[in-house]
Amino acid sequence: MIKISNSVSLQENEIEWQFIRSSGAGGQHINKVSTAAQIIFDIKASSLPDFYKQALLKKADHRITKSGKIIIKCQQSRSQDFNRQTALAQFIELIASVAIIQKRRIATKPTKGSQRRRVDTKKQKGATKALRRSKSDY
Repeated sequence: MIKISNSVSLQENEIEWQFIRSSGAGGQHINKVSTAAQIIFDIKASSLPDFYKQALLKKADHRITKSGKIIIKCQQSRSQDFNRQTALAQFIELIASVAIIQKRRIATKPTKGSQRRRVDTKKQKGATKALRRSKSDY
């Protein structure tokens, strides 16, 4: 049982694990040992609540495919077990992130004082540049 939040949890069999060879430099060890962990999770076929499904499908994340699958690959460590734990933590964090509803920003107007200060500095810089001009520029 994978716990996402207090009220949401997933069965272990809903997640498909693949262990593949890591990319990049590493010599003989990396060429013969499958240490990278990859999670494949089908959002549409899962037991997640509809709210989570809809929010995940709308989310703009490179780990979510157009077909509605989450693919997370972790190859940070030479240890398969550590990569598996890290990938699972990233998976839980991704699903839990859609439950957090961000506050709407309330647009505000600049204060009169800030507008006045901005105009004053513009006038001051203009006056400084006017003093730099030679009389033949007029």
